[in-house]
Amino acid sequence: MFTGIVEDLGEVKSIKNGRNSMQLTLESKKIVEDIHLGDSIAVNGVCLTVISFSDNLFTVDVMPETVKSTSIRSLQMGHVVNLERAMPANGRFGGHFVSGHVDGTGVILRKRKVENAVYVDIGISEELSKYCMLKGSVAIDGISLTIFDVKPKQLTVSLIPLTFSETILGIKREQDVVNIENDLLGKYVINHLEQKNQSSTLTMDFLRQNGF
Repeated sequence: MFTGIVEDLGEVKSIKNGRNSMQLTLESKKIVEDIHLGDSIAVNGVCLTVISFSDNLFTVDVMPETVKSTSIRSLQMGHVVNLERAMPANGRFGGHFVSGHVDGTGVILRKRKVENAVYVDIGISEELSKYCMLKGSVAIDGISLTIFDVKPKQLTVSLIPLTFSETILGIKREQDVVNIENDLLGKYVINHLEQKNQSSTLTMDFLRQNGF
């Protein structure tokens, strides 16, 4: 489990491509300071497992399904990535519940500066759209952000200067692909309601009729 608060920017130092899989070696002094074999590390919001480490480097395997369904497949040597170690039980919870299980990808449509903020419009699929709500949480490339505008197949987030300078959203450009993880709690609620359990009076229509 992660919080969506990026700890460090790492650099891709090595990529070994299998037929449908990958093995990445990443550089990050801060992450390796407290790392163990089998640890979970969020790389651009994707939960990956440490299989080896030394000095300032650590290596993770990327399985075929992850390569297929996330932006990890587009990484190249020298690319910079967001990194976050799993949340410690005694740590502060600064973001929101982030599992590291990416739901899909989106495309940056527009970035624009508004005073001290940078607004980022992101195009997403209809499937991802149904989990988005005004003022709700979303993880974009592993960054915990608040949705402040929602349109059909599009969401907008606002970056404060620190997020802009300390994460890869600051350097990504229009048409770049980003990983999207919808709010975990919201997904559970919607999934339950979509089961259409006839024995329950709690349905999507009931919630709409009562102002939710």
